[in-house]
Amino acid sequence: MESPNYGSASHEVELELFQRQVADRFHDLASVPSDELLSLPWVRKLLDVFLCCQEEFRVILFNNKTQVMKPPMDRLIADFYERTVKALDVCNAIRDGIEQIRQWQKLLEIVLCALGDSNVNKNNTNNNGNDNCYQRPLGEGQFRRAKKALIDLAIGMLDEKDSGQTLAHRNRSFGRNNNSSSHSKDHHHRSLGHFRSLSWSVSRSWSAARQLHAIGNNLAVPRGNEVVASNGLAMPVYTMGCVLLFVMWALVAAIPCQDRGLQVHFYVPRQFSWAAPILSLHERIMEESKKRDRKNACGLLKEIYQMEKCSRLLGELTDSVQFPLSEEKEGEVRQRVKELGKVCDALKEGLEPLERQVREVFHRIVRSRTEGLDSLGRGHNPE
Repeated sequence: MESPNYGSASHEVELELFQRQVADRFHDLASVPSDELLSLPWVRKLLDVFLCCQEEFRVILFNNKTQVMKPPMDRLIADFYERTVKALDVCNAIRDGIEQIRQWQKLLEIVLCALGDSNVNKNNTNNNGNDNCYQRPLGEGQFRRAKKALIDLAIGMLDEKDSGQTLAHRNRSFGRNNNSSSHSKDHHHRSLGHFRSLSWSVSRSWSAARQLHAIGNNLAVPRGNEVVASNGLAMPVYTMGCVLLFVMWALVAAIPCQDRGLQVHFYVPRQFSWAAPILSLHERIMEESKKRDRKNACGLLKEIYQMEKCSRLLGELTDSVQFPLSEEKEGEVRQRVKELGKVCDALKEGLEPLERQVREVFHRIVRSRTEGLDSLGRGHNPE
């Protein structure tokens, strides 16, 4: 039997502690400098925060199962679970976006293979005990291969809303589009279709912007009578709803996904201890999206911006080279390639852990919802 804790000091401490922990975690997220905001490590940290908040929220519901089954909590918690269902589609779209970034990473690797340095005779060492390493000469064939990959990358990174009708017929299956008519398209359109059709798991009409609006729809601060009737439990439900909305919104802001849109009404009263850091992050991300060089970006992830910038500068440089290649121009190319290599290393290190976390968020939401609905069902249908 669950011991009643209505109005008990321990119950109040539990609810207050939850609010404080949410605030502390988001203060930590908001304390990062601008060059770390929306980076792969920051997004992974954001998902860690969500998972921690979700688990603490689950424990609160478990410790107050009797109260959760009563009005108005039964309605409030059912509304929350409906929001989480909508978040599952966002998780699927984000995983598709991560796969898209992974395809762009493969193009970076082609460029690095074409223009990067080579290590030879790795089993041999020179008199200083170092690996025998050399910079291979760069020829026209290598530049042609690198240019082709850079062009494919630039096309693949076009934002959906600026890419016209080409994307309207993209394949939504898990395989590539094998339609014979695609062979009659020019090379650029084939490349675009290839990188836009690898792993889409949301419907053709699905919209990230509309889904975010749906998650935030009717997300309102509990009225005083609801707080009293729920013994204070309405407050953590509202808090978790705001956390869910912000985290999904930030993911859509950072990662490429279908019909991105960041103009979501996000109002939280300042009376909540976690409101200030969340609103600060919301404002900073919106400011980032309005910057001149980010307005048409397919995602605000820092590594995407670095990828686009480095590949564009290298592309401009390769367009200007003449053969035979001067020593000065070769040095510039190698420096740009080195910068591109750092971006590629960051993607290699961060994409797979991020994908695992998105998958964990998905499964955690499913498990929590199933447990909660089972409890509500048993409450309404006692044996």
